[in-house]
Amino acid sequence: MSRFQVKKVAVLGAGVMGAQIAAHLVNVRVPVVLFDLAAKEGPKNGIVTRAIDNLKKLKPAPLGDVADAGLIEQANYEDDLAKLGECDLIIEAIAERMDWKLDLYKKIAPHVAKHSILASNTSGLSITKLSEALPEALKPRFCGIHFFNPPRYMFLVELINTPTTQPQVLDDLEAFVTSTLGKGVVRAHDTPNFIANRVGIAGMLATLKEVEKFGLTPDVVDDLTGKKLGRASSGTFRTADVVGLDTMAHVVKTLQDNLNAETINPMY
Repeated sequence: MSRFQVKKVAVLGAGVMGAQIAAHLVNVRVPVVLFDLAAKEGPKNGIVTRAIDNLKKLKPAPLGDVADAGLIEQANYEDDLAKLGECDLIIEAIAERMDWKLDLYKKIAPHVAKHSILASNTSGLSITKLSEALPEALKPRFCGIHFFNPPRYMFLVELINTPTTQPQVLDDLEAFVTSTLGKGVVRAHDTPNFIANRVGIAGMLATLKEVEKFGLTPDVVDDLTGKKLGRASSGTFRTADVVGLDTMAHVVKTLQDNLNAETINPMY
């Protein structure tokens, strides 16, 4: 039996996903510290403070109890990297830019505890390429952990290994995600956009082509592609809005950049 215990988690990036992942961690009473850039004006943790305040306004609610927002510890990369050494799991959830992620990994690597797991919440960037910025000692403890928006309500979490990820790391992480966070895990290969986004984006883009062809309105499309198909009531357009149009654009671009130009579907 694994002795790995997650007593504290760091989430890197206080954007839409990072802040909500932090919220779900406090929902299940896992101590969490939420990082972002130091604010250029005002208090240095201003970016994180605003993100936490925004959690109280989001719908569907990411917090079981709004008062629990106060349980999220605030931090920035300029002053607080030493706090990473207190964490058993570090989840990176910054914007879908390979160069930004690689730069951040180089900055945090010296502060990651020797037992800690580092995982990226990327929607589909290569986990193996991301690992190249890490020191050799940390590569075996690095993998992908892909939550879906909104993370409190979406059951699926994808775990993605690299050729150097220790199998025990995925076993330990899966045990935590299922038993503590209450999620269902699927292990995915390190292919562009993994499983769910690869399939989901294909379906959404195919739908948008039909919308263009037949001149359908968003309300009609969401009605037809929601509960009538046994899917979420958000359908197509509202799902894209919840996910974030910027995130969806990054996911599509990942496919454009990585799939074979001769075989890629023209809709991409």
